[in-house]
Amino acid sequence: MPFTVFHLGPALALGLLLRRYIHVPTFILANVLIDIEPLLVLVLDLNYSLHGYLHTLLFASMFGAVLGYTMYLLEKVFRPLYRALHLVPENPIKIKSFIVAGVSGSVLHVLLDSPLYHDIKPFYPIHNCNPLLNPNLTTIIYSICIFTGLIGVAYYIYLLLSEKSKPLISRIQRG
Repeated sequence: MPFTVFHLGPALALGLLLRRYIHVPTFILANVLIDIEPLLVLVLDLNYSLHGYLHTLLFASMFGAVLGYTMYLLEKVFRPLYRALHLVPENPIKIKSFIVAGVSGSVLHVLLDSPLYHDIKPFYPIHNCNPLLNPNLTTIIYSICIFTGLIGVAYYIYLLLSEKSKPLISRIQRG
C-alpha cells in the first residue's frame, strides 16, 4: 500500500469485530505505523529499500510486540478516551491482548503489502526474495481495503449510535 490510509480499512473492520479480544487502538496503530519506514526513506532521501526490515514478518512481529507492550504501559492514561470512543470493552484487558493486537496488526500490514511490492522480503532472513509478489492482485487488495474500510466505518457509527443516549463527555469522565 503506498498510502497508509488503505491499511486503516482492514484494521478498523477487523479490530472492531475483535474488540473483546484484542486492544483495538494497538491493532490500528500496528497496521499504520509500519509505514514509518517508507516515509522516513522518502522524506530523508535515505539510501535504503523503501520497504526494508519493518516490512518483514520477523521484524514486523518484533515491532508489534514492542508496540503492544508500550500501549499496555500507556493504557491507564488513554483508557477513558478509548472507552468513550468504543474502542475497548468495559472490563480491562490483559497484556496478551495488547501483544496479540500489535503482532497481528503489523503482520497483517506486511501480508497486504507483500503481493504488491518487489522490494519486500517477507520471509527474511530465511528467503531473500518475495514469493508472495503478485502485482495482478493490486486491484483486489485495494478493493478489499476500501470495502473493509466502509464496513469498519459503518460498524463504528453503529457502535456510537448504540450509545447515543450517553453523552461523550460523561463517558470520558466516567472512564
